[in-house]
Amino acid sequence: MLGNAFTGWHLIAILVVILLLFGATRLPALSKSLGQSMRIFKNETRAMKEENAADKADATGTADAGRTTGTGTTEPPKP
Repeated sequence: MLGNAFTGWHLIAILVVILLLFGATRLPALSKSLGQSMRIFKNETRAMKEENAADKADATGTADAGRTTGTGTTEPPKP
């Protein structure tokens, strides 16, 4: 739908508007903070993936050990 809506000229016009709004002196600070935020976000998503992988490994490792019943005893694993 909007595949051809943005051309090179549109992007240049958007960059000029951003430059006028924020000023040339604040743009480096804004880009630095944006980069730091992206780095933090990437690290957090990587940590979450590693936690999920560890949880899955724990779940598959304990699933074969048998399941507990309501009385506190453990049933043997079913073949």
